[in-house]
Amino acid sequence: MRLTTKGRFAVTAMLDLAMREAGGPVTLAGISERQGISLSYLEQLFGKLRRSELVESTRGPGGGYTLAREAETISVSQIIAAVDEPVDATQCGGKENCRGSQRCMTHDLWTELNATLYDYLSKISLNSLVDKQRAKEVNVMQDQRESPKHRAHAEATPSAL
Repeated sequence: MRLTTKGRFAVTAMLDLAMREAGGPVTLAGISERQGISLSYLEQLFGKLRRSELVESTRGPGGGYTLAREAETISVSQIIAAVDEPVDATQCGGKENCRGSQRCMTHDLWTELNATLYDYLSKISLNSLVDKQRAKEVNVMQDQRESPKHRAHAEATPSAL
């Protein structure tokens, strides 16, 4: 399968944006710092996302990016398509002839996988990714509170009553 960094980074950046936009426009510099993605690379991706009407930009102080529509109406497949990232499991790039005048013997298998993958990604909304990420963060915080080190510290610290 050929889902490269372009598609993965676009989905990651859109997830970061969706999780933070309630506080106003989100800067690419902030996404870059939090996600470890090059700012210049994000600028290229967000130009494509904006042209595909998935994000809107606000210029000036306090500017940045917001989602152009509700997160539940944006699918992962739309994000990937917006950055021109083909999801293609065939080795021939979907061309009619892989080698010479014949398609490879497994061409139809990979073509069906592509369709299945696209269908799967089209059913996953950006909002569902936000919900899953927030649930993971809550679980991590609960695990940290329940850790033996945290309990020992809490027991050793007198509480203010």
